[in-house]
Amino acid sequence: MQSTLEETGKHTVRLTVEIAPEEFARDLDRAYRHVAEEVKVPGFRKGKIPKRVLDVQVGKGHVLEHFLRDSLPVYYLAAVREHELAPISDPEFDLESVEDDKPLRFTATVEVRPRLDIDDYRGVRVDMPSTEVSEADVDEQIDRLRERFAELSVVSHPARRGDYVIADIRATVHGEEIAEVGGRDLLYEVGSEGLVPQLDTELDGKRAGEILKFNATLPEPFGDRAGQEVTFQVLVKEIKEKVLPKADDEFATTASEFDTIEELRADLRTRLAAVKEVSARAELRDLVLRELINRVQVDLPDSLVDAETERRVQSARERAERQGITLEQVLQAGDSDELRFRADARAHAVRALLADLVLEAVARREGLQVADEELDRDVRAIAEQMGRSPKEVRRLLERSGQITELAGDIIRSKALDLLVEHADVVGGPASQASEPEDPEQGATEDA
Repeated sequence: MQSTLEETGKHTVRLTVEIAPEEFARDLDRAYRHVAEEVKVPGFRKGKIPKRVLDVQVGKGHVLEHFLRDSLPVYYLAAVREHELAPISDPEFDLESVEDDKPLRFTATVEVRPRLDIDDYRGVRVDMPSTEVSEADVDEQIDRLRERFAELSVVSHPARRGDYVIADIRATVHGEEIAEVGGRDLLYEVGSEGLVPQLDTELDGKRAGEILKFNATLPEPFGDRAGQEVTFQVLVKEIKEKVLPKADDEFATTASEFDTIEELRADLRTRLAAVKEVSARAELRDLVLRELINRVQVDLPDSLVDAETERRVQSARERAERQGITLEQVLQAGDSDELRFRADARAHAVRALLADLVLEAVARREGLQVADEELDRDVRAIAEQMGRSPKEVRRLLERSGQITELAGDIIRSKALDLLVEHADVVGGPASQASEPEDPEQGATEDA
């Protein structure tokens, strides 16, 4: 097989493919055998019908149609691989010559993913993200620990945001009580919007002994009752506020294995430094890639950007549905709408596509390859997540074509590793620290 490539547009190419007569004849014979298995001709067994009989009974055009349907995509994909193309649309075929004992010639016009050629990609200059741990950072972790050991104390002041009330809550629809909505002696945090937003508004400023009455619409988490208008009657019995323990030596012995608050703060400072180190390494990778993206100029095909944008929107929709809500509800809660969300998704799609093109260009220049053991490692990780065998997962990935995407992810990651390794990092190279523990975890495991 021989093929040539011609650019016919900004993102469109035409492949001209020529198949040698002997290869064409071999594949055409295979088509005759397949057709012979499908048809019945009196006097002949299935699969044993001569070509001349098939030409008369079903027509040579039918055999050629079968041949082109099966073999043309194979020839086309071989040409795509030969020229290292990444099609983003279905090809348009044009047959130039289909004659016995002569080469088969056809063209395939297709829109392809653009390719970049980058020279100056080593020594990208970026600032090392800060890994400094401030006293305010440590104070924040101490406060989180104090929250875990907080106690509730009855107060006489009116309820305010952050306080807790003990209340009897009765919810009815046309006089019929809804048991799953209300209850007696419920502990409820004012401002949490744990039931309906109107409840938090009504509780604000109320004192123990007051009775509240209001109507509200049940939100999505109430399942079949979502959207129903419900009448609430609430008796406020007690108001409590959260009292945090003092951050002293006594608290340190209660909340951790340390005897003094200074020892606890020192431990948290060390853990936070490890967390910031890992975060800085991740941010450094992003900074290096972002710097390279800002250097390139490429006109991305609208169809490519549209597809990536839609993939991101659909992914967000599926995440919302797994939580039992709709994407529209998520957007409303964030004071957004689908138009703004799609615009944001499109901007992120453009950046992601540019990042892929940059890393692919680096990978080509450096001759980066995916080793079998690297692919096997990622397949095993996916299999473990799915609870299936690696062999089965690999077979599924190969059948769907996703194994190529997985290999591409590995190549791009290796390219980014190389860029970071050779970057000119102002402030020092990123540490190779191991993944840190949660800074709060060790402090409380012996509590």
